[in-house]
Amino acid sequence: MTMELTKSEKKSEKKTDKRTQKRRARRMAEPKVSRHAKRNAAKVKKPRKVVLTKFRYKALDDKGKKISGKESSTSAGALHLALLQRGMQPLQVEVPKSLLKFEITKKKVPRPEIMNFSRQMAVFMKAGIPIMAALEVIVDETQGKLLKSILVDMVERLRSGDTFAAAAKAHPEAFPNFYVGILESAELTGNLDSVLNQLADYIERDVKARSKITAALVYPSVVAAMSVFTIMVLGIFVMPRFVVFFASLHAKLPFMTQLMLNASSFVGKKWYEIFGGILLIVIGFMTMRRTNNGRRYLDTWLLHMPVVGDITQTAIIERICRILASLLRAGVDLPQSMTVTAESSNNYVYRTALEDIREEMMEGQGLAAPLARSGLFPSAAKQMFRVGEETGTLDQQLEVAATYYGRELETKVDRATSLFEPAIIIVMGIVVGFVAVALISAMYGIYNQVKVG
Repeated sequence: MTMELTKSEKKSEKKTDKRTQKRRARRMAEPKVSRHAKRNAAKVKKPRKVVLTKFRYKALDDKGKKISGKESSTSAGALHLALLQRGMQPLQVEVPKSLLKFEITKKKVPRPEIMNFSRQMAVFMKAGIPIMAALEVIVDETQGKLLKSILVDMVERLRSGDTFAAAAKAHPEAFPNFYVGILESAELTGNLDSVLNQLADYIERDVKARSKITAALVYPSVVAAMSVFTIMVLGIFVMPRFVVFFASLHAKLPFMTQLMLNASSFVGKKWYEIFGGILLIVIGFMTMRRTNNGRRYLDTWLLHMPVVGDITQTAIIERICRILASLLRAGVDLPQSMTVTAESSNNYVYRTALEDIREEMMEGQGLAAPLARSGLFPSAAKQMFRVGEETGTLDQQLEVAATYYGRELETKVDRATSLFEPAIIIVMGIVVGFVAVALISAMYGIYNQVKVG
C-alpha cells in the first residue's frame, strides 16, 4: 500500500515538474513587464467616456451668408475647428441657456484687466515664451476671480488642442468679437506679440474715453439724485405734518398749497405703487433689450433723442472706425472685418446697417457707396471711407477718422454736461421755490383768516 502511494506521488511530481517547466518557458518567451506598466495598461484598456456638450453656433458659409445651428461636441474649441474644416467661418460658439439660467445682467471682466492681460501676453510672446507657459504664469499673478477662472479654462483648452483664439472665443464675457477676430488673424500671420500690443492700446484708449465721460457725468448725476431725494423727503415726511397743522386750524388753504399737499399725500400713500411701477418699467426695458424688435425700437429712439442722440451717434462711429482700423492693420480681410465690426456694435440699427453694407460690398458695389446710402454716417466719415478705398489706405484713414470723432465726442460730452448742470439746478430751484411759495401763502392766508375772525 505504501509502495503504491509512493509511485502515485512520483507520477504527480513528474507532471508538476513538466507544468512548471512549461510555465518557465512561457515566462522566458514573454517580454518582462513591470507591475506599474501592467496597471497603466489596465487603465488604458478601460474605455474612456467622451462627454459631449450641445453648443449653439453662428458662422459664415463659403458664400458669406450667415448660418446658425446646434451641434454636440467635446468643447467649444473642438466645434470651432470642426466648422473651419467644413469651410465655414465661426462667429459665435456658446452653450444655449435655458430660461432658468436667465441673467438680468451678465458678468463681464473689467476692461483694465483685459488691457493688462494683453500687455503681459505681448511681453511673453516677444520673449519667445510659449503661450501655455505664459498663461500659467499670468494665472498665478491674476487677482480677479472671473478672469482667473477664464484663464484656467483657456489653459485646459490649449492642452486639449484648441488654438489661442479658439480658447479666447469661448469666453465672450472677457474677449469681445473684434478681439478674437484680430487674434485669429495674428495666429495665421505669426505677429501675435505686436497685435496684442495694438489690442492693449485700443482698450486703453477706450477705457480713457469711458472714464472721461463718467467723470463728466458725476456732478450732474449727484445733483439730480439730491434733487429727487429732497423732493421725496418733503413729500413723505415734511408735508404730512403741515396737513395735520392746517386741518387743526380749519383754515381754507390757497390753491397752490392744496395742490402741493394733495401731491405729497398721494406720494406718501401710494409710494409702494410708484416704486413698483418704476421697477416694472426697468424690467420691461431690460426685457426689450433682449429681443430684436425691442432693441431696434429702443436704439432707433435713442438715436433720435435731442443731444443724447448726437452723442450716441458720434460714440458709435468712433468705435466702428477704431475697431475696423485695428482689424485691417492686423491683416484681417475686409469682409471678415466688416462682419466682426457689425457683431461688436452695441446699437441694433448700426449693426444691421453694417451687415447690409457688407452684403452689398460682396456683390461688387464697393464700400463707400453702400455706406453713403445707409444715411447713418456724416459727410466727413463718408469722405474718409471713400478716400481710403480709392487710395488703398483704408486702415490709415479709419485711424484718422477714429481720432477725429474721439475728439468730437469729448467736446460734445463737455458741452452737454455744461448745459445739464444748470438745467438740473434750475429745475431744483423751481421745485423748492414752489414749495416755499405754497407754504408762505398758506401762512399768510391762515393769519388773515384768524385776524378777521
